[in-house]
Amino acid sequence: MRAVADTLSARFNPVAVRGELSGFSRAASGHCYFSLKDDTGQVRCAMFRRSADQLSFAPRDGQLVEARGKLDVYGPRGDLQLIVETLQPAGQGALFEQFLKLKAQLEAEGLFDAARKRPLPPQPRSIGVVTSLGAAALRDVVTALKRRVPHIPVVIYPAAVQGAQAPAELCAALQSAYRRHFATGESEVLLLVRGGGSLEDLWSFNDPALVRTVAQAPMPVVCGVGHETDFTLADFVADLRAPTPTAAAELCAPTREQRLGELSYINERLGDGVRGDLDQRGQRLDRLAQRMGRPSGRLHESLQQLSGLQHRLRSGLLLAARQQRHRLDVLGNALQPSLQRSMDGQRQRLQRAQAALGLLDPQLVLQRGYAFLTDENGHAVTSTAQTRPGQALRAALADGQIGVHVDLVGATEADDKP
Repeated sequence: MRAVADTLSARFNPVAVRGELSGFSRAASGHCYFSLKDDTGQVRCAMFRRSADQLSFAPRDGQLVEARGKLDVYGPRGDLQLIVETLQPAGQGALFEQFLKLKAQLEAEGLFDAARKRPLPPQPRSIGVVTSLGAAALRDVVTALKRRVPHIPVVIYPAAVQGAQAPAELCAALQSAYRRHFATGESEVLLLVRGGGSLEDLWSFNDPALVRTVAQAPMPVVCGVGHETDFTLADFVADLRAPTPTAAAELCAPTREQRLGELSYINERLGDGVRGDLDQRGQRLDRLAQRMGRPSGRLHESLQQLSGLQHRLRSGLLLAARQQRHRLDVLGNALQPSLQRSMDGQRQRLQRAQAALGLLDPQLVLQRGYAFLTDENGHAVTSTAQTRPGQALRAALADGQIGVHVDLVGATEADDKP
């Protein structure tokens, strides 16, 4: 038998088998025993405790799975068996790869950013629940809420949580909750819940359209899908992930005892604050009373202070008046010489201006033998170009005017030179 087992191990191992679970059982030792079958036959399998503890799902008869391990021969009976090292639902590997791709794509869109997360309201006025009406998760949530916060109304938005139609129904239920929240303020916090299951069972909560719809929520969303080890993309986009549906209800519904404890603590803090404030004000009043003393004494002190201020005011006014009078005397004595000097300077400037103006008098130029010529229209004649033979001009001399007649128009001697 050992030789056969060694031959199988050298020829085929490791192997991967896909088949339907049959006769699954878990012994007290933790080892699991079952068969994998398909249309062509079946093979007995054993999965030892170390590997069985790594299972991420609860195997059940009739479930299609993929097993990886080593072929061996069970010596006492000589049976061929598969020693299973890993076991997962069929197609889970491909689904997980798709899960990772979708997660990377949606994460790149910023839908999972921590900055988007909002805190839960400490005391919501109403709570919304999106799940299937027949789901055990709904009963768990309602029971938890009724136990912890029976006074808070709970609104159910039904939708399928598994199957091909589930993503569309979940999106429609969420949109309905959003519209009612905008219209009436209903559902200050929203629970998106479903019980546990395989990766295929929870796949609706990995739908990209559902993830984007959750991201549009106007209120905080708590996602409680599956068990503590189950993760969906809806968990990453929600404001808070709960390990189970019941935990999701407990997170948004503090118990009455917890609220009463918080109120008691606040009341105690307020009492301490009021007592401390009263003590401080009492001490301040005592200090003021000591400073005030007897009213008559305070009045006498105030009168003395007022008399001193009056004396200082009177002395100050007299001193200021003497200073201003002395200043006026000094200014008056200095004003007359200053005015005289200013007038002398202005008179000298006027004389110099008169002398300069006289130098510019055209009459003085005429007295030196020059004449000022004008044409018949009274325009000044300064160039031969303005004259013509036979033209009558008028010449202004120092003592009067004479009429002249142009006989010849020619250039000056300097102009005649070549």
